[in-house]
Amino acid sequence: MILPIVAYGDPVLRKMGVEIDKDYPNLKELIANMKETMYNASGVGLAAPQIGKAIRLFVIDASPFAEDDDLDDEERATLKEFNRVYINPKILDEEGEEWTFNEGCLSIPDVREDVTRKPKVTLEYQDEDFNTHTEVLDGLAARVFQHEYDHIEGVLFTDKVSSLKKRLIKRKLENISKGKIRADYRMRFPNLKKKK
Repeated sequence: MILPIVAYGDPVLRKMGVEIDKDYPNLKELIANMKETMYNASGVGLAAPQIGKAIRLFVIDASPFAEDDDLDDEERATLKEFNRVYINPKILDEEGEEWTFNEGCLSIPDVREDVTRKPKVTLEYQDEDFNTHTEVLDGLAARVFQHEYDHIEGVLFTDKVSSLKKRLIKRKLENISKGKIRADYRMRFPNLKKKK
């Protein structure tokens, strides 16, 4: 089932996600719905807060990035296979010289900004069957992971841009929170007044 994506301004996007266990209600169905919602919106990642749930869960399918002509064969192959469910992930280490990349977010349509992040991340997470894995990601895979991880920490990519950029996009962000935006997918806006 395709779920509405929560828009910028909703308090759930600022909540620290709580850990879940294998008894979380309807988890398999939730994961399937999140994937369907992500694909419907042409996203490469979707975190639970973006569908209104403040839990430590996100899905990633970065295979669309594998089409980028600027990638080397190794990174292209990695991204083609980078399709995961992350439950209760923890970043163990971030390293390397920071690099900048233009990011966007399904909760913040039509806003894209350059964000600086470390290129390599070591992490631990549980899969859908609650098996624990340790993984090292780098390049675009690391960036997609870090972006989604920020969501379960209550952080948005717009928090990472300069104060000047924040002032420049302030009006756009206010309009998104008021529902004054067109998106090609279902959204839930926090500041829409209910009609009586």
